[in-house]
Amino acid sequence: MSRSLKKGPYVDARLLAKVISAKAESRKEPVKTWSRASEISPEMIGATLGVHNGKEFISVFITEEMVGHRLGEFSPSKKFLRHGGKIQKAEEAKTKA
Repeated sequence: MSRSLKKGPYVDARLLAKVISAKAESRKEPVKTWSRASEISPEMIGATLGVHNGKEFISVFITEEMVGHRLGEFSPSKKFLRHGGKIQKAEEAKTKA
């Protein structure tokens, strides 16, 4: 469900200030953030952010196509291992052989 148009997009103000200052200083290391709900704004293009996924920071380089999306979309918080069962084990054994 999208946010109301009268409210505008949610962009964490402190994060935006950090990104703008990092771009002005042309820092290479990513700006760390826990704000996964924050939307990507056009001012963030070209910056590298470290988005926390609950365990570690995932480096995300912001491009033009990402504007309007949330930061959490690019830092998955769950790791898919595999589907279980006899069929899966048989397929894995076949690929190893």
